[in-house]
Amino acid sequence: MANEHFSKGAAWIEGDIVPISEAKISVLDWGLTRSDITYDVVHVWEGAFFRLEDYLDRFHASIHSLRLDIAQSREDIAQILHQMVAASGLTEAYVSMVASRGVPSIPGSRDPRHCSNHFYAWAVPFVWVIKPEVAKRGARLRVSDNTLRISPQSVDPRVKNYHWGDMTKGLFEALDAGYDSAVLVDETGHITEGPGFNIFAISSGKLLTPKSGVLEGITRQTVMEICQEMDMDVEVRAVSLAEILDAEEVFLSTTGGGVTPVTRINNKIFGNDSPGTLTKKISASYWALHKDEKYSQKIKY
Repeated sequence: MANEHFSKGAAWIEGDIVPISEAKISVLDWGLTRSDITYDVVHVWEGAFFRLEDYLDRFHASIHSLRLDIAQSREDIAQILHQMVAASGLTEAYVSMVASRGVPSIPGSRDPRHCSNHFYAWAVPFVWVIKPEVAKRGARLRVSDNTLRISPQSVDPRVKNYHWGDMTKGLFEALDAGYDSAVLVDETGHITEGPGFNIFAISSGKLLTPKSGVLEGITRQTVMEICQEMDMDVEVRAVSLAEILDAEEVFLSTTGGGVTPVTRINNKIFGNDSPGTLTKKISASYWALHKDEKYSQKIKY
């Protein structure tokens, strides 16, 4: 049974479910000191996980990519997430699963093989990457001309990670200039992604989204599936800033909020500063899928 101690969220740490305020990891954990860690985030909506199996697939691919070895199986993690959210009582939640390098068993060692890898998880009330009131009028983004996306040859963006030095710098630039969030380009000048979201453009009836320098988002995948069902051509490729600015509609996709319209990028205004018709249709389809039992897993509270 949920109680008031879990009203702000819950965490699973070393086999116990505790209030989020009591969740702790060591200050010596390489997940903290070196960002040697991977995670994934799935959301709960109206008491059910959305596309949990897809998020688990991506999480385990990330664990393998970073050569992490945790004790919990895929089935264990799914059970932990269900039990943790049930304990929290949250029916709309932002749920994170984390695998960290851990603390070296030999003090002072610089060998990652000496670390004790471990898993933990946490759930908090639903997090909107772009606030609902901002999404309603359309997000306003700044494409940074000072900060480039970290190269995929250095940090693989397909492995969900905490390497946000580039994103944080871009966010400061955007927020200081009065925008809602930021989008970064790579060293070739092509669009990549923003802090916590993928970006899409609708141009001449086609859906465009960047291929490189991005997390392969589950919401991104859902959007592409929706658009294919709508008989739209979907192109996943290098996308220039000029193509984005010339598009009829632009929107974002994120686990923390779904499909979010964009009405301004730098000095360009889209759709008379109002969310686009196709964007709104795609968003409605996205939320309708939450009723589909193929994608949802009900939580037993």
